[in-house]
Amino acid sequence: MKKLFLIIGAPGSGKTTDAELIAQKHENITHYSTGDMFRAEVASGSQRGKLIDSYVSKGNLVPIDIVIETIVGAIKKAPTDVVVIDGYPRSGEQMTELDKYLQTESEVELVNCIEVEVSEEVAKDRVLGRARGADDNVEVFNNRMKVYTEPLAEIQEFYTQKGLLKKINGERTIEEIVLEMDEFIQSKI
Repeated sequence: MKKLFLIIGAPGSGKTTDAELIAQKHENITHYSTGDMFRAEVASGSQRGKLIDSYVSKGNLVPIDIVIETIVGAIKKAPTDVVVIDGYPRSGEQMTELDKYLQTESEVELVNCIEVEVSEEVAKDRVLGRARGADDNVEVFNNRMKVYTEPLAEIQEFYTQKGLLKKINGERTIEEIVLEMDEFIQSKI
């Protein structure tokens, strides 16, 4: 049985870095971001990969059923029993569809959803401070923040009711955040 941890957080919250560092520390943990999973599926040349590419190459969103199949497929193929995915779910629909899928799935168990909390001000400073690409500007940041925060209350409520939401203060050093997140994950596996 694969144990799944979801990590959510605002743009600039550090969720990807945190997850990568934890996976590097442990041979029994695999880290994926949803973008990485799509790229791997496309690179594999599979039918699903070709379908994903037909949406992504035009800048369109990949349909939810394909997203779920890709995520669950990647989890099942993961080389370890513990899988950490960052940046998912991004909407109420993604959350409920994954939940429905996992209810009938005997090979994958959602253990927890970890939210890395940062203020909008800290997130903006981090994203604009790193300015890695064309998408790191105020207008794009504000849109990404809006896309993140709109479904957030629904996602928090859903996982809280299931007893699966863990909030971590993301406004500390990377070492402190990773230590708390790692200890939490280790306590659940």
